[in-house]
Amino acid sequence: MNSNPTGNPTVKVLLADDQALVRAGFGSLLRRARDLSVVAEASTGDEAVRETRRHRPDVVLMDIRMPGLDGIAATAQIVGDPALVGTKVVILTTFETDENVFAALRAGASGFLTKEVEPDDLRRAVRVVAAGEALLSPSVTARVIGQFSRRPLRTTGPAGATGDRLAVLTPREVEVVRLVAGGLSNDEIARELYISPLTAKTHVTRAIMKLGVRDRVQLVILAYESGLVQPG
Repeated sequence: MNSNPTGNPTVKVLLADDQALVRAGFGSLLRRARDLSVVAEASTGDEAVRETRRHRPDVVLMDIRMPGLDGIAATAQIVGDPALVGTKVVILTTFETDENVFAALRAGASGFLTKEVEPDDLRRAVRVVAAGEALLSPSVTARVIGQFSRRPLRTTGPAGATGDRLAVLTPREVEVVRLVAGGLSNDEIARELYISPLTAKTHVTRAIMKLGVRDRVQLVILAYESGLVQPG
């Protein structure tokens, strides 16, 4: 991030969409905030990857359907590039139930927005992702994962399935992962479990590290795929 005239950090954003009008609209909304800066635009997935490597934005707003390299493959390339570890990708979709959204989340996207997002929500979402948080709408995320996950869910025991990978977690960490998958924030997890927000954050961080996942979104996906939680 750079600093703007007020001395506050400026979030650098790259817009990737094959429709010029969409890029213009989102760009106009973002530029109205003094702490947000559109540093580049791209109309194809290949261009998005190239411009991301060139400008090193904090956040890429990525359309899924683009000519050539699509948004899913472009996301995977950006997320998999060690030089772009500080760049987060947010998927732009027309429909919340677009089956490709789940594939994009699996590829490493930090969340998704519908193109009908309200201006204030768009700007807030960019700031949230740039700060390192996942952009998850609990009901929509559950619906997308539940509808389009291809892997069979496993169940082992009365407390529900944990799957082999979750065996490395403590019982408290398993409960925290369950709540994360339910869309709860750290503050909400803290209230639910009668612990401090800092302790809740520590449990989330440890679960992410132990499971070897990239972020909170990947933690949610694993929780559903392992059967720890069930859609609905």
